[in-house]
Amino acid sequence: MIRMATQNDRMEIAKLLWVIFEDMELPLLKKISKNKLLEMVAESVADPTYRFGFKRGLVYEVNGEIAGIIFGYPAEDESIIDEPFRNVLSKNGFDPNENLFVDKETLPDEWYIDSVVVNGKFRGMGIGSALLNEMSKTALDAGYHTIGLNVDMANPKAKKLYANLGYKKVADLVISGHQYEHMCKTLSVDSFRK
Repeated sequence: MIRMATQNDRMEIAKLLWVIFEDMELPLLKKISKNKLLEMVAESVADPTYRFGFKRGLVYEVNGEIAGIIFGYPAEDESIIDEPFRNVLSKNGFDPNENLFVDKETLPDEWYIDSVVVNGKFRGMGIGSALLNEMSKTALDAGYHTIGLNVDMANPKAKKLYANLGYKKVADLVISGHQYEHMCKTLSVDSFRK
């Protein structure tokens, strides 16, 4: 079952996001302990304006367990999405300029899928695809006709999934020192007719 994320999901969200943080080799992971960073990300999730704020996320539940999550937002929000985490960093005595993410990730006028991650024990069950499709509906409902995401060039399986769902490469980006392809998909109401 797919539902909106809630504040009660904060720590589970943070733990699933950790997989992405490690894959991206984010520099902040070397400066702050895992437990402290998870705690601060979880605290930030409570702020709906955060890139991983509960109001920007959907969760997929299997038997009451969070099996996957996805976060997305309008590209024009990119300038504000990390302010809540900066505030939490500062409150905890860390330099607020030492953010998790520093590179621009979106293209103009798109709904951006920031992150999608599925718990390892639930992979291969179509959960990622279901979350991507549901986020596409969210984007369309918000008035967006283009949805975009970034895929690490070192992850051909993910790129294949996105291509199979109709995403096409439109640009190359460097995020946290890694090469990414920015892929977009055009949305229409017809996309979701059964």
